[in-house]
Amino acid sequence: MTRERLYIFDTTLRDGAQTLGVDFSVEDKRLIAHALDELGVDYVEGGWPGANPTDTSFFSEKPDLKSATFTAFGMTKRAGRSVANDPGLSALLDSQSDAICLVGKTWDYHVDVALNIPHKENVDGIAESIGAVVAKGREALFDAEHFFDGYKANPDYALECVKAALDVGARWIVLCDTNGGALPHEVYDIVSAVADQVPGDRLGIHAHNDTENAVSNSLAAVRGGVRHVQGTLNGLGERCGNANLISLLPTFMLKPPYCDTLETGISEDGLKKLSSVSRLLDEILNRAPNRHAPYVGASAFAHKGGLHVSAVQKDSRTYEHVPPESVGNKRTILVSNQAGRSNILARLEALGIDIDPKDSKVQRLLDEVKEKEFLGYSYDGAEASFELLARRALNQVPEYFSVESFRVLVERRYNALGELVTVSEATVKIVIDGEVYMSVGEGNGPVNALDMALRKDLGKFSQYIEDLRLVDFKVRILTSGTEAVTRVMIESADAHGNRWYTVGVSPNIVDASFQALTDSITYKLFHSVQKER
Repeated sequence: MTRERLYIFDTTLRDGAQTLGVDFSVEDKRLIAHALDELGVDYVEGGWPGANPTDTSFFSEKPDLKSATFTAFGMTKRAGRSVANDPGLSALLDSQSDAICLVGKTWDYHVDVALNIPHKENVDGIAESIGAVVAKGREALFDAEHFFDGYKANPDYALECVKAALDVGARWIVLCDTNGGALPHEVYDIVSAVADQVPGDRLGIHAHNDTENAVSNSLAAVRGGVRHVQGTLNGLGERCGNANLISLLPTFMLKPPYCDTLETGISEDGLKKLSSVSRLLDEILNRAPNRHAPYVGASAFAHKGGLHVSAVQKDSRTYEHVPPESVGNKRTILVSNQAGRSNILARLEALGIDIDPKDSKVQRLLDEVKEKEFLGYSYDGAEASFELLARRALNQVPEYFSVESFRVLVERRYNALGELVTVSEATVKIVIDGEVYMSVGEGNGPVNALDMALRKDLGKFSQYIEDLRLVDFKVRILTSGTEAVTRVMIESADAHGNRWYTVGVSPNIVDASFQALTDSITYKLFHSVQKER
């Protein structure tokens, strides 16, 4: 069977940049553009040249993309101006881009209220603007703004607008659910009706996520006939975000009927980069990845219940809808107080620990896990602490250092500028090969100060933790009252893109934090030293 081509258009660098708290630098944009190109998307929309200094600078030097079409975004000419007399449109036409995507009004209500011009003038403006892009020898795309609202209000006029762009040479007519209010059944019905008049291989979909339906609406639009899908990495976008390409791409490529009837420009090897590309974006934004993200999250293929683990070991299709490796992810067997021997054995196997299933150490380890979780520890989210627990039970973890004592002071005072500040100072005394090391560190809080002091001097092991950094810190109060037990979870990372989680529990939050810190450093040392050997 011949499969139809489905084209993928990424808008992360434009829609994603409109997200609250997101501010891409020019270098961030270049890095993301190259990652998208390596992934295999068909179009990379770089932003709006002329709209802000960052986008203007980004477009001044076209990124060297291997296969993706580098696209500029902007709007159709302003009312009352000619194409040649519109500075915004001129900046687009002069930009170093292979394609230009123009957004224009297709809802008569907006033409009346926002533009305040005759309906015919808006249609002519669309045609003239798209025609100017085509005349420049660029590929032209038309984003039909608020199309679904416009179609429901006045289908004839909405179609007149998109046909005006089509007739002058637009390669793609992209139907936009701009306020994210459409539902899947509406999208399917409207796209199917439009596809009777505009060829499906000229139609696209651009969905926002305001009803949590951006992915569903994109799938519905493809079923209705569109062959061009727009979205962003991790669903980034203003308000509630855009259609998440990280969820859409594997669905198109791995799930019938899409994979049976359609093909994308992304190869199997490209799809295996999906998890790393998703995490790269989070790294650039300095935020923790969503552990529960479909396909790519750390928990997407994590199994906790003993019955589930047994079933997965016999046939992974039982609880895994696709192979984790197909999207660059991996299976994780969690251990907890719900765990059975199968969990422990599967987790040890994943760690590369070869042990006889009948070995009494397996049961002792299981009992220890359950006892510690009764006390407040949680290993289903702290895989690094569990690995250390298991390897210590098997005498596989050397004592790199031992902590003789630590102390933390917190001082609230006025600095030399008369500003009220809070400063924490920590002193840590450790022993390495019989030699005592004492280090002092300052930080903006007790945990930060402890981290600085503990890592300040680890003697011969210091070289192994130079790239170690803490990226997240979570505290949970397990019991109420002034003597509450506290659980601290710490996420750490290194320069190689590795991330790991450690846990500490104590009635004292500083002590719990210190447990998690020492586990994090020990985990890093174990793997770095083992790798070197």
